Amino acid sequence: MVTVLGIPVTPFDWKIMELIEIGAAVGLLLGAVVGAIMLRWTWKRTTQVERQLRAASGAFMDLLEDRFDEWKLTPAERDVALFAIKGLSTQDIAAFRDTSEGTVKAQTNAIYRKAGVSGRPQLLSLFIDDLMDGPLG
Repeated sequence: MVTVLGIPVTPFDWKIMELIEIGAAVGLLLGAVVGAIMLRWTWKRTTQVERQLRAASGAFMDLLEDRFDEWKLTPAERDVALFAIKGLSTQDIAAFRDTSEGTVKAQTNAIYRKAGVSGRPQLLSLFIDDLMDGPLG
């Protein structure tokens, strides 16, 4: 008899100890296999999502170009529209294009008129609606 913290305990039979060790080894092996399977599944899923994201990005750029062609935007208006869709302010667009804010405002007004919208949120919603309507990739 053995004492643990002053409490008498009978030792386990060696057969039970062997079964416990075999169970622990099997559990460890099973955990490693399941972990590897889950890691492989996660890697495949990540690859698939990245592929879909690239397709969506390409589809969005194609959609932008199609709409810009449809509206017959000038090259300057295309630049301003792209910057506006990206969320840049009028001041930032003017600084990037090295033009005055008045020029950018006139170009954005022309873009809104050609697109048939009244402002930037509606312009962006046109593209979001188009993306949501059609399949990607």
